[in-house]
Amino acid sequence: MPLSRIVTLIVGLIVILAMSLWLIDSLSRLYWQLSYSPLLGNLLLLLLVVLIGGLVAAFVYYVLVLQSGEKRSRQGRRRVTPAQIPAAKSDAASSTLQAVRQQVSQIQDEVARQALLSRSREIEVNLARGEIQVVVFGTGSAGKTSLVNAIMGRMVGQVNAPMGTTTAGETYCLRLKGLERKILITDTPGILEAGVAGTEREQLARELATAADLLLFVVDNDLRRSEYEPLRGLAEIGKRSLLILNKTDLYTDENKEVILARLRERVRGFIATNDVVAIAANPQSAQLETGELYEPEPDIVPLLRRMAAVLRAEGEDLIADNILLQSLRLGEEARKLIDAQRRRQADKIVERFQWIGAGVVSVTPLPVVDLLATAAVNAQMVVEIGRVYGCELNMERGRELALSLAKTIASLGIVKGAIQLVSTALQLNVATFIIGRAIQGITAAYLTRIAGKSFIEYFRHDQDWGDGGMTEVVQRQFQMNRRDEFIKAFIQEAIARVVKPLQDKVEAIEKDEEVQQ
Repeated sequence: MPLSRIVTLIVGLIVILAMSLWLIDSLSRLYWQLSYSPLLGNLLLLLLVVLIGGLVAAFVYYVLVLQSGEKRSRQGRRRVTPAQIPAAKSDAASSTLQAVRQQVSQIQDEVARQALLSRSREIEVNLARGEIQVVVFGTGSAGKTSLVNAIMGRMVGQVNAPMGTTTAGETYCLRLKGLERKILITDTPGILEAGVAGTEREQLARELATAADLLLFVVDNDLRRSEYEPLRGLAEIGKRSLLILNKTDLYTDENKEVILARLRERVRGFIATNDVVAIAANPQSAQLETGELYEPEPDIVPLLRRMAAVLRAEGEDLIADNILLQSLRLGEEARKLIDAQRRRQADKIVERFQWIGAGVVSVTPLPVVDLLATAAVNAQMVVEIGRVYGCELNMERGRELALSLAKTIASLGIVKGAIQLVSTALQLNVATFIIGRAIQGITAAYLTRIAGKSFIEYFRHDQDWGDGGMTEVVQRQFQMNRRDEFIKAFIQEAIARVVKPLQDKVEAIEKDEEVQQ
């Protein structure tokens, strides 16, 4: 029991005892005056005992029960409730992770699938644990490690080290008064370092920065373009950032204010003015007149105050926003892998149909209109491409789409353009006598390719041709597939798949005719 409560209890009991003695004396006199009636005297005595007992009980109850209850109530009100990530954002992150896992299950590459699943589990663990990730980012010479040392209050890294010393993310744990969550501070490799190793370290630093809840971007002078671009890029994806001007001990107060003003102007629009902070994480030592070496203490109080204010006010939202961002980025990565996988499958379908059509047409020459309808736009090809993208089409719907595309190709003059393109290329590679019969077959393959590639874009965008419609998609595919490097490779493959078999067939026919003669 606290001393103050014991003193209060003793004083209260003394007062009650004194009042009780006075009350007993007064009532005893009254009792003798009523001695002629024993019943009234006994009732008066009983009343006296009840009053004294009630006073004592009330006082003890007040001191021992009510005051302790009030104290517990005050303590309960003062106790910090466990920090909770906002429910809406937490639910959104969980839903996104569940959707990502469904996407990942469609990835055929086992290594890529397992890597994405592992990252989704890491995000889920971070969602449950909720530690605040603070990442220190910047060039190798800006003093990032010195800043971490100053924040931690002890040596955790190499100070005044050459660029490239921090080759991997190094993380340290910090507790901040008034904040329930642990803060993990990560020192990253420097950016803008030379060589292959420097590029690899910069890539690691960028990955760590992307995963941060709060980013401390450290510079030692005005922002260079090479520093501005990554800072702006990280801000655009939603990274909460503080811009730290370090090594201010090297500048006069006037120069420091000029640099701060420039920094605030350059980052206006994506970093607030009060989020640009000046510090001296590892101020230079100076020799006094006495010959002694004076080593100033780090001046990082402005940063600590700002960081504490941001984390206390925004910490829970920062964690939730970052986890949601990581989930969305993981989902986007899974989507790109699935898109690349589907594109490879669809390209194989187009390639298969283009050479099937070429073989048929080269053996049985057709008028231009029939060439377009039967070879360039094949309904079965449309159905199979749609199936790759999860769209189940019947043959009737496939035929409708194919005919619609055929009309667009014809209206744009692409058939004539394709014939000219193929003819010119073949004249440089094939004997004249075989060119005429090969042109239609290879043109059919080329048009089938244009049609197939156009349908891939259509299904990739959820059966939508886009703002420019079917015409723009077809024109774009025609332009992409008429480049010299592609035409050269395409004609070489066409010679092997179409011209050579056709040539062999012609030679065989000629031999048969010679034998018959």
